[in-house]
Amino acid sequence: MSETNRVVHPWNATASGQYLLDWEQQRCDEAVSDIFGYHSLQWGMPILQGLRTNRMPHRWLALESPEQAAWCPPAAQEGEVAADSPRWAPAFYADFRALPLADACMDLLILPHTLELSPDPHATLREVARVLMPEGKVLIFGLNPWSLWGAQHALERPAEDAANATRGIAYLRLRDWLRLMELEIEAVDFGAFTPHVQQARWQQRWGWMNRVGAKTWPILGAVYCVVAIKRVQGMRLLEPGWRTRRVNAPGAVPVAQRNPSSKYKDMKL
Repeated sequence: MSETNRVVHPWNATASGQYLLDWEQQRCDEAVSDIFGYHSLQWGMPILQGLRTNRMPHRWLALESPEQAAWCPPAAQEGEVAADSPRWAPAFYADFRALPLADACMDLLILPHTLELSPDPHATLREVARVLMPEGKVLIFGLNPWSLWGAQHALERPAEDAANATRGIAYLRLRDWLRLMELEIEAVDFGAFTPHVQQARWQQRWGWMNRVGAKTWPILGAVYCVVAIKRVQGMRLLEPGWRTRRVNAPGAVPVAQRNPSSKYKDMKL
């Protein structure tokens, strides 16, 4: 996204916050490009264009309040945003703990920090399991409290609307919650191993930690991306009958003869 069209959000106002958004956008573009279906939905965080590389015919954005619509960026066009492009408008506003959606109606869900910003993350995750169809996928982005950001934010106490890793949900805890909801983790990735800094020059100076941290201490990244799939026990997806079964012709069956055999032909009783 170009600098002139960038939407200013409390989370991307700093250099580390913008790096966080760019990292999540890249992970999201790679993950959703090969997920197919009919209906997809992003819950919250409109500055992240989570569905711009997805090819489903129906893609929606849901927000909790109309005030969050001011953070909607212009619609992406081939990876770059045009100055006169239409804005990505939300489809509806709703409480994420009780979505106005039918059961098993979504093929793909994206939750960019939705759980950690929700007053009841358990209820939000139950809604995920309810509206997600069998074999559907969900992408969950979250801040990791067991990271350098978590230790730094515990001492600095960021503003209420800023990124705060101390309010995040640890990955191991999220993994246990997903298991209870019968959501199987398919992939997980961690990023942002540098301290949380304000200026871009300090972000570049600490950039070596992102390369080293991804190999040496990956679970201590400040942000994680989890891809989970909904599994239903005892369910088998019916595949289309592209091939008809070949029916073999019945074989010849020997028929018993009515006439007596030759050795009993001339016998007198």
